[in-house]
Amino acid sequence: MSTLFDILASAGLWAAVLRIATPLILGTLGALLSERAGVLHLGIEGIMTFGAMIGWLAVYHGADLWTGFLVAALAGAAFGLLHALLTVSLGLSQHVAGLGVTLFAASFAYYVFRMLVPVAGTPPTIVPFQPLDIPGLTAIPFFGPAFFAQTAPTYLAILLAIALGYLLKRTPLGLAIRMTGENPHAAEAQGINPVAVRYGAVIAGSALMGMAGAFLTLSAFNSFFPTMVQGRGWICIALVVFASWRPGRALLGALLFAFFDGVQLRLQPALNGIVPYQLFLMIPYLMSIVALAVMARRARVPQALMQPYRRGER
Repeated sequence: MSTLFDILASAGLWAAVLRIATPLILGTLGALLSERAGVLHLGIEGIMTFGAMIGWLAVYHGADLWTGFLVAALAGAAFGLLHALLTVSLGLSQHVAGLGVTLFAASFAYYVFRMLVPVAGTPPTIVPFQPLDIPGLTAIPFFGPAFFAQTAPTYLAILLAIALGYLLKRTPLGLAIRMTGENPHAAEAQGINPVAVRYGAVIAGSALMGMAGAFLTLSAFNSFFPTMVQGRGWICIALVVFASWRPGRALLGALLFAFFDGVQLRLQPALNGIVPYQLFLMIPYLMSIVALAVMARRARVPQALMQPYRRGER
């Protein structure tokens, strides 16, 4: 019990929680934005993988870190355009199209990486984002190193969660997105173009997914390997349901999963040899399943989610 208390009282744990949560926040916001417009986006795992690769590759070939983030966002947007073409324009199954995008993007990422990066025993590295030193805040005992010594993309992710929450709830564009996800025909009757709204939401959401992947290679780590996303995209899909399609709750859900993950990483060495490490690896996923089961009962799904839209049809 004292070991767990020491872990919870450590500033390093809470710093790790924010770091682990960052790609989940960005990915969840991307999936949430797409789904609020009525389009299920299962391409997130592959888009995150490609974003991680292409953002790192841009920096590896001389671009600065923020340019790498932009390249990853543009690559994600391109895959979003493909997904929107398949699901919005052609009306294909959103499940199948999303899985196809994931397989294509992940495979293409590995192909491009092997084509452009020399094969070596040790993956080449870059200099990633460094933690910011915020005058007057970083030096605060406990809170400074825990919350005010993160890299810039972490603060960007939190700001984007707040901004998306404001956009969806307080702006005409947010209303258009929500109406399209609930009843696109009613939205059309109000002069809104549901096709354009869905295209925009899917493309913008996919750009956020690309940024989520880029965080892994440009901030959390300093190199790329094909399996580094490790199911984070699927966790983001679950977090959207956990959040009831609300950005504020999505932020809290990502932090909750990151907390469980951070705790298990620190419990492993503390209880080495007593409990199998595989059990610790299960903890964040088991706790997420429990939380999802509890919250999913209250979740209100957008009524037009996964429903193709055809003008003039009802």
